Amino acid sequence: MKYSFENLEVWQKSRELVKEIYAATSTYPKEEKFGLTSQLRRASVSISSNIAEGSTRWSKKDQSRFYEIAYGSLIEVLNQSTLSKDLNFLLETQLTELRTKIDQIARMLNALYQSAHQLTNAQAH
Repeated sequence: MKYSFENLEVWQKSRELVKEIYAATSTYPKEEKFGLTSQLRRASVSISSNIAEGSTRWSKKDQSRFYEIAYGSLIEVLNQSTLSKDLNFLLETQLTELRTKIDQIARMLNALYQSAHQLTNAQAH
């Protein structure tokens, strides 16, 4: 059986981002294992997890809330990636590549949120 979220391109892209974050953080200093490495990995996993969970919610209000949480985690990944570059754990080119993917996921998440949110507002009236 295939679940609906597995068909979402934004979920698929967020999984790709997780793999890239794991690859990038594998070169971070050992003392960052419980710092930025852990934070970045957890935030990136949270994106796809919240998309998946949100897609299973019955109410559009609940769905949109999970998409908001996924978006917040995405911005967390952007912030932590930027800090990683500031600390010379990431190269400028790596940050640029990550940011391109983050921007794409952000646009897709925004569209998903708007779709669920508009249905919520329409149902309220």
